[in-house]
Amino acid sequence: MSDTDPPGDLQALLDELAPLLVDGSPHAVALGLTLVSLKPGLAVMRAPYAADLVGDPESGILHGGVITALLDHVCGLAAFSGFGGQDTPATLDLRLDYMRPAKPGLDVTAEAVCLKSHGLVAFVRATAHDGDINDPVATAQAAFMVTGASRAAQERAVKALRAGQPL
Repeated sequence: MSDTDPPGDLQALLDELAPLLVDGSPHAVALGLTLVSLKPGLAVMRAPYAADLVGDPESGILHGGVITALLDHVCGLAAFSGFGGQDTPATLDLRLDYMRPAKPGLDVTAEAVCLKSHGLVAFVRATAHDGDINDPVATAQAAFMVTGASRAAQERAVKALRAGQPL
């Protein structure tokens, strides 16, 4: 979380922005990712089990790219909330350790925590599981950075929303 408390009520801001943080990403929408919860420095998301997301039709196992996208997105949300909900960060570094395939037929949940945010960089850790966080599918370590490009993307999104245009 941030070294300094942001002005205003951060949780109220996060609650207001939460619907846009997943639905504003066409990739997340295409994968069916959903936001379970968002709190200062913490984010939880879910990827549904769906036939069109399976990587191996014979086994029914979800494609690893779904897990990667889920972990990247949930880490980004934890970083965003760790920055106080003011700046949209870009992924600077993402390291994943796959521990086992997700069980066929089960949704995958990812839980992320922003370990530290300072200046323009945030450090995040996450775990993806299919029901038991103590038996992870994968874990992630990530670093996020507020950049000129991420600020420009944020400004375009805000402008489109204010104009009632799709993102």
